[in-house]
Amino acid sequence: MATKYSETFAQNLKELIGELSVREFSKRVGIPQPTISRYLLCQREVSLENLCKIADYFHEDIDYLLGRKNY
Repeated sequence: MATKYSETFAQNLKELIGELSVREFSKRVGIPQPTISRYLLCQREVSLENLCKIADYFHEDIDYLLGRKNY
């Protein structure tokens, strides 16, 4: 079951990934491709460790990625 935060996270992640393939993004950030795909499909909640990796990669605030803050 998708939550508000997982849906917002998935949408924000899709926008940030842009034209980059999921495979290439997963290599760059160090998270397995199936895990990234499950995040994008709201089939898995993001772990704190992976959330930090993604935030660091994009130089984004975790609250933004989760939809807790809008910029």
